[in-house]
Amino acid sequence: MPGSAIRRIVIVGGGSAGWMAAAALAATVGRRVDEIALVESSQIGTVGVGEATLPTLRAFNATLGLDEIEFIRKTQATFKLGIEFRGWNPSRPFFHGFGDFGPDAQGVSAHHLWLKMRVPGDEQSYETFSIATVAAKLGRFAPPVPNRASVLGSYSYAFQFDAASYAQYLRGFAERRGVKRIEGRIVEVRLRPSDGFIQDVLLEDGRAVGGDLFIDCSGFSALLIEQALRTGFEDWSKWLPCDRALAVPCARASEPAPFTRSTAHRAGWQWWIPLQHRTGNGHVFCSSYIGEDEAATTLLANLDGEALGGPKLIKFTAGRRREAWKRNCVALGLAGGFLEPLESTSIHLIESGIGRLIELFPDQGFEPKLAEEYNRLMIRSYESIRDFIILHYHASAHEGAFWDYCRNMPIPEGLRHQIELFKAAGVVALHDRGSFAEASWVSIYLGLGVLPRRHDPMADCLEEIRLGRELQRRARLVAGAAQSLPRQWAFIEKYCRAVD
Repeated sequence: MPGSAIRRIVIVGGGSAGWMAAAALAATVGRRVDEIALVESSQIGTVGVGEATLPTLRAFNATLGLDEIEFIRKTQATFKLGIEFRGWNPSRPFFHGFGDFGPDAQGVSAHHLWLKMRVPGDEQSYETFSIATVAAKLGRFAPPVPNRASVLGSYSYAFQFDAASYAQYLRGFAERRGVKRIEGRIVEVRLRPSDGFIQDVLLEDGRAVGGDLFIDCSGFSALLIEQALRTGFEDWSKWLPCDRALAVPCARASEPAPFTRSTAHRAGWQWWIPLQHRTGNGHVFCSSYIGEDEAATTLLANLDGEALGGPKLIKFTAGRRREAWKRNCVALGLAGGFLEPLESTSIHLIESGIGRLIELFPDQGFEPKLAEEYNRLMIRSYESIRDFIILHYHASAHEGAFWDYCRNMPIPEGLRHQIELFKAAGVVALHDRGSFAEASWVSIYLGLGVLPRRHDPMADCLEEIRLGRELQRRARLVAGAAQSLPRQWAFIEKYCRAVD
C-alpha cells in the first residue's frame, strides 16, 4: 500500500547546495507539499571551494525559469568555454573545451580521423578542430547558434561566478515561492524510536523542526546522514591524495578570460577563475608532500593581482557517503561526498542529486527500492567523475615525489580498462553517460600525451586526399568562426555587465 504524500520537507544547511535544493523543490514539488523549510545559521560559513561550473548548470537554471542575463549580473559571472591545463604535460599546455572536434565521418569519430592523418611529432593540432578551444584562447565568446550542423553551434558553455551570490540569488527565488528560512544552530538530531527515521532537529533555542523528508546540506559535518544516521564514508584518498586547499581572491588584473585555468605545482595544482569583479584562486595540495606555509607561499606568488585577504584553509578527504539516501534523508553537496574541483564537478553533482530526487520522489512510505536506485545512480556518477580526475594525475608527466606516487599508484580497475582500451585502439569507454562525454576524455588523453597505438581501421576506408582536405577545411572554418565572435568582455559589457 502506498503511504501518504510527503507534507513537509526540511533542508538542513544553506550555501549553494541548500538553496539549489530549496529553489528546485519549490519549483517542482512545491505545490504538492505543505511546506519547504530551510534551517541555517548565519554564524556558520560555507566552504566555497569552487566558483566554476559545467554546462549542465544552464539546464538547471532553465528548469527553474531563471533569466540568464539577470543570473549573470547577480552573480558577477563570466562565461566558461573550458579549462586550460598548464604543467600537467610539461612539454606543453593543453585545453579541455566544451565541444567536439568535428562531426564523425561515416561513423568514424573525429579524433580517429586526426590520428589517421597525424604526422609524426604532431601531438596538438587536434585542438584546431575545437571551436570552444580556439575561441577561448582568443578570449572570444558568444552563445552558440541553435544549428548543431554549424561550427558555431558545435560547442557549449558554462559559467564562472561568485558562489555565495548564487546562493543568495536562489534564496530570493525560493522564498518568493514559499520556502521558509529558519535561522538557528542545530544541537541535536532526534530519530523516531520505531524505525530510526529522522523525526526532527532541535535548535539551540529549544525549537524543534520536524518533517517527513530531510535534505542534508550541512557540508563536511554531515549532521544528518553521518552524525545521526551513521551511513559510513568510502575514503578515496589512496587514489586522490590531495587533502588540503588554500583559497584566496585577488583583484582582477585584466579583462577576464572565458575559461578556467589549472596549473600543476610541486604537490598539487592551482586554480584560476576570472569573474567580472575579481579573480578566484586556490591551491589544492597533498599535506604529505608539502607544508601549509609553503603551499600558501606558492599560491600567493602565482596571483596576477593583489590578494584580497589571506588564504583560507580547507581540509578534506576525497570520497563519498556509502549511501546518499538513507531512510528519510538525502545528502547533497559536501554532506554526500567530496571530489576536488579540478573539473568543476561540485555543483554538477548537486544538480544530479536534486534531479534524481525529484524523479524518484517518495511518499511517506519511503519505498526502499527508490533509495536503492538513487544510490546506484549517484555512486555511478561519483565513481565516473572520480576516475576522470584520477586520469589527470596518473597520466601526468609532471616531475616530483607527489607525481611519481600518482603515476605508480594502483588505480581502480574500471579506469585501468579505460586507459588500456584507449592506448590500444583509441576507443573511449564511458561508464556513465551522464558525466563527461567522449570528447572530454579525448581532450585529457591527448592533452597528457596518451596516444593510441592505432586508429579506427574504418578510417582507412576514407580517401586520404579527400580526408586531408576536409580536415584542413574544418580547421579553417573553426579559425574563421572563432575570429568572428566578439571578445568576451565586449559581449559582457554590452549585454550582462554586473552592477557594482
